[in-house]
Amino acid sequence: MTEAAPLSLCAREPHVPADRLVAEMVPPPRFDAVRFDTYIPDPNQPSQIQAVEVLSSFAAGLGGAHATGAGRRRWFQKKPAAPTGPRGVYLDGGYGVGKTHLLASLWHATPAEPALKAFGTFVELTNLVGALGFQQTVATLSGHRLLCIDEFELDDPGDTVLVSTLLGKLVDAGVALAATSNTLPGKLGEGRFAAADFLREIQGLSAHFRPLRIDGEDYRHRGLPEAPAPYADEQVTRAAYATPGASLDDFPHLLEHLARVHPSRYGALTDDVRAVCLTGVTAVPDQSTALRLVVLADRLYDREVPVLASGLPFDKLFSDEMLNGGYRKKYFRAISRLTALARDAKGLVAQ
Repeated sequence: MTEAAPLSLCAREPHVPADRLVAEMVPPPRFDAVRFDTYIPDPNQPSQIQAVEVLSSFAAGLGGAHATGAGRRRWFQKKPAAPTGPRGVYLDGGYGVGKTHLLASLWHATPAEPALKAFGTFVELTNLVGALGFQQTVATLSGHRLLCIDEFELDDPGDTVLVSTLLGKLVDAGVALAATSNTLPGKLGEGRFAAADFLREIQGLSAHFRPLRIDGEDYRHRGLPEAPAPYADEQVTRAAYATPGASLDDFPHLLEHLARVHPSRYGALTDDVRAVCLTGVTAVPDQSTALRLVVLADRLYDREVPVLASGLPFDKLFSDEMLNGGYRKKYFRAISRLTALARDAKGLVAQ
């Protein structure tokens, strides 16, 4: 019996309807089963223990009436009073300290049916606005009790204004907010664009959150071996043919293909893919390409798809200039996640 030819991500051009974008605003598969009691705080990091306590209380406090946004308000109900004080929590910390685990645990712990809770990355939220339009996004999310935003990043002035306005309207509608990021709310935008020009927007956005600092080292590297060295092209190709549901692509061609697929579709690009095999990994040529790769790395990590590669090791993907620039935290996150997925892929190679 001959082995089946592997899939190719470059051959896929998925089209994702808007209603799928809304329905998929739940914690990704990697975080289906996480809860507060499965989070293991580092005993040397008191802030991690405090984070569990604060978020558990925050979830319990959301056990009252549903949000009274315009989409769910009845004619006999009064307009809700304007909320006072922060309407959310903001988990700040380095990559790999378990922020997404805690955010997903908050989503699971909040006493509301899934249809009244939304969970997505910052990129997925902006993509939702692009798919539905601003007013329809406000109407869709205003009836929610909780909106969780993972990897909160402000990459350009347009997103600053867009998200600040959106969250302000959701807060007015009674929606509680929670977010993770590597940057404190008051520091959003620094190193990426002229933050002074948008200081008013950034300060207004930060006022919606209570910052909660989480210290610690990247758990993916605690006591684990170094990332496996890249394999030979022949080994990667052989593994792709031997692994049902695996994809096989030349890395430079995949980078070109990502430029033709909207990042909101990168999740769908990996539907039913059990492993991603890449040959000829090279350093990414420019920042636009690098940012697209970051999104793909996030989607693969969310879905626990192992990545087997030849060529350069993943810690050589981004230039020193990129790693020292305004997007460095995104790039370090991508390296961390791809390294974890490379470890997961070791079993695909015949010994």
